[in-house]
Amino acid sequence: MKGYSTDKIRNIVILGHGGVGKTTFLEAALLNTKVISRLGRVEDGNTVSDYDKMEIDKGYTINQTLVPVEYKGTKLNFIDTPGFFDFAGEAIAALSTGATAIIMVDASAGIQVGTEKAWNLVKKYNSPTFFVLNKTDKDNVDVGAVVEELKDVFGPTCVTLDDKDALDEAVAGADEELMEKFFEGEAFTDEEFANGLAKGISNGDIMPILNMSSIKGDGVDEVLDSLCKYAPKPDAYLTPAKNDKGEDIEIKCDPNGDLVIYVFKMLADPFLGRISYAKIVSGTLKTGIELYNHRTEKSEKLSSAFYVRGKSQEIPDTVPAGDIVALGRLQNTKAGDTLCNKNKPVRIPGIEFPSPCYFVAVEAMDKNDEEKMGQGFIKLAEEDPTFALVRNTETRQTLIAGQGDMQLNIMQAKVKDRYKISVKVVPQRIAYRETIKGSSDVQGKHKKQSGGAGQYGDVRIRFSPSQEEGLEFSEELFGGSVPKNYVPAVEKGLLESMEKGPLAGCKVQNIKAVLYDGSYHEVDSNEVSFKVAASIAFKKGIDEAKPCLLEPIMKVEISVPNDFVGDVMGDLPNRRGVVMGMDQAEGGNQLLHAEVPQGELFDYAIALRSMTQARGSFTVEFARYDELPRDRAEKVIAAYKASQEEK
Repeated sequence: MKGYSTDKIRNIVILGHGGVGKTTFLEAALLNTKVISRLGRVEDGNTVSDYDKMEIDKGYTINQTLVPVEYKGTKLNFIDTPGFFDFAGEAIAALSTGATAIIMVDASAGIQVGTEKAWNLVKKYNSPTFFVLNKTDKDNVDVGAVVEELKDVFGPTCVTLDDKDALDEAVAGADEELMEKFFEGEAFTDEEFANGLAKGISNGDIMPILNMSSIKGDGVDEVLDSLCKYAPKPDAYLTPAKNDKGEDIEIKCDPNGDLVIYVFKMLADPFLGRISYAKIVSGTLKTGIELYNHRTEKSEKLSSAFYVRGKSQEIPDTVPAGDIVALGRLQNTKAGDTLCNKNKPVRIPGIEFPSPCYFVAVEAMDKNDEEKMGQGFIKLAEEDPTFALVRNTETRQTLIAGQGDMQLNIMQAKVKDRYKISVKVVPQRIAYRETIKGSSDVQGKHKKQSGGAGQYGDVRIRFSPSQEEGLEFSEELFGGSVPKNYVPAVEKGLLESMEKGPLAGCKVQNIKAVLYDGSYHEVDSNEVSFKVAASIAFKKGIDEAKPCLLEPIMKVEISVPNDFVGDVMGDLPNRRGVVMGMDQAEGGNQLLHAEVPQGELFDYAIALRSMTQARGSFTVEFARYDELPRDRAEKVIAAYKASQEEK
């Protein structure tokens, strides 16, 4: 790959529903530019873009891949992104670079869920957008009907390049002088038309619709031509950032400016090692220099920089502003970080990734591999920030979390492939709580004599429910029945007892305990004795005060299109959920507010996707604890007792 100046570079993110032909389009583009001699096929595992072993095995894109195409003196940096919804983070990271977007549509299928999701993303990032209708060679394809569907759904700014009337009007709207010329009936010059069209696309006022067939190669050159002519150049924008004082600034895409690099993707590549995809926002990169990471406040030496095309690489002399490059061996940098001159620190806003919404509990098949398994998942989370490893200290389980079952299955497969650790999914435990609904008045007495000094502690404690979450402890002692210096030991014994309740070994909460009487022995009493006496009283007191189990209740907000509101609301009562209200959400969706027990939400990400054709989304946060229904509580208690007997 030869070097290209900033004005000869275009950065393009390819989006769309799974299976629309994004990867095959890149094969066709590389074939047309004689980089490859024959068209690779996704199903054969021999494409330039989908080269990862996991992608070859699965037959679909998992990671974003950088595939530059050199076409008629212009370098088109294509970023191929997955079409499956579990991997949406890849598209989000790519769009954060300020690139132009292609939304690819299967002409034989029309608008699909993935088309709508891609549209929502490009609107969020204000990305200049082209629609590309692929597979136009299929039988019974009505291209005109799909074009009209795009206009109906996404608006009149969607225009074909052969619709001169609509296009002239749209071009005129991009510039006041052109608008005046249009109303006077004067024809645009080729230069005026091209500049006006490019400006309209850049502003989002025009979204061209192009047609092609990747398999046959029809229209591929026209797509590449249009991108070269009309996709915005990197220097068409100013990148918003903040300086070291937290003030808003804008960075000009100038190859002669201060060097600023934006890292948007981390990847543990099986061929290239640990690499970072990065955009040169300003300045010109030369290897061997040291830059400053504003987030970590640490320096990074850029010892390795190279262009990649799939798994192949090429080392450039320099990389100018606007170009995209791979950086090797960055130690303290992650996706969303900015690298800059330490004397002029700046920070570009990080990437807002969706939070994990689907959790499963996992264990290593070999117990000796538990630590290695955790480290493997942590490394995978560096590559995909929509994935997380969660260690629940209360249930003593390791959870992996992401956007859906496909993503989590891939992560388990990667741990096995890369680190040779087999993982199994196990039932997820719920962090229940125990409390009391009644009151009790009990004695806890600890007496032990075994030659020499013995142990003696005796307490009387009243137990009742409390509004405080933990232990509300007080004493009403009189007459020296229990010396004051032993009171802290009593409280400590109660606190330790609350870590493991008598019903099912769960944490205990909302307990009021009043120490009001007891006795002691001048020789045998000590702090340990009163601590043990308190624990005896605690167990008796809880048992006699109508103990019950509590379950976590979650606040759930569900964004769902109008057509699916009924299905979603009908499903919630089956999950013991309660709808608290409904508001209007972004994009015309309805936002349902509900409260649902945590135990009923373990599969909700999958269920909601099924109910809404993947158009619904939700967020969850803890609300409170409520009493677990008796029949369910009995099962939890029985299971706990059985496990204790096994021990």
